[in-house]
Amino acid sequence: MRPRRLVLVVGTGTDVGKTWVSARLLSTLRAAGVTVAARKPAQSFDRGDDPAGLDSAVLGVATGESSTSVCRPSRWYEVAMAPPMAADALGRGSFTVPELVEELAWPPVQVDVGLVESAGGVRSPQAHDGDAVDLLAALDPDVVLLVADAGLGTINAVRLSADALIGGGHDSAGDVVVVLNRFDGDNDLHVRNRRWLAENDGLCVLVLPGEEQQLAERVHDHEGSTCAKVPDATRPATHPVRTGTGGNSGDSARGPSRRGTGE
Repeated sequence: MRPRRLVLVVGTGTDVGKTWVSARLLSTLRAAGVTVAARKPAQSFDRGDDPAGLDSAVLGVATGESSTSVCRPSRWYEVAMAPPMAADALGRGSFTVPELVEELAWPPVQVDVGLVESAGGVRSPQAHDGDAVDLLAALDPDVVLLVADAGLGTINAVRLSADALIGGGHDSAGDVVVVLNRFDGDNDLHVRNRRWLAENDGLCVLVLPGEEQQLAERVHDHEGSTCAKVPDATRPATHPVRTGTGGNSGDSARGPSRRGTGE
């Protein structure tokens, strides 16, 4: 059963913190009583990586699901490459974007917010026949979260990624929310990057850590929320999340900086 609200999380590149942002969002929603679930269509990693640090495990802690529910074991690839490249390197079969979407098995009970996390960047191969833009078109999510680093080079990366996403499946820029991760309100470059993307490019920009509640509002109730205005102060403001139905409280212990070969 498709979740009431389907969220696709993509990144401007690898190691921008998609999984940490996803876990923070899911934990915030779950703590407010919103029923959540997460899915990772495919993940790749080094053989020696700690299983507890895999993307599927981190997302599972945030939602209360098992790692194998988040990402089916047949889509675990023990080589740190894009999933279809890892499959080739391991001598395993090819797969397609429609197959990945078909394999997304949601819980039998109605889920309020379902999150799908892609691998790598917007143009990174997700399957042998497509990238994250193709995954977007196949999923038709309600909201797309574009995760980017807050520092040097992010304006170029966000613009290129947002153009690809909007041109590749979402006609309205309002469906794409930019999340600047590892944001430091005392860092002048971070503050200016956010202001430029919001005011000059007209993008909806939220920052983490600091605006988890606003992000949860935006994802859970788009019609009843608005994208935050860039605050005059350097520190981002926060607002309480709306309460949904069902779910249990939970939290993720992950910090804002993490290494993940699946992202």
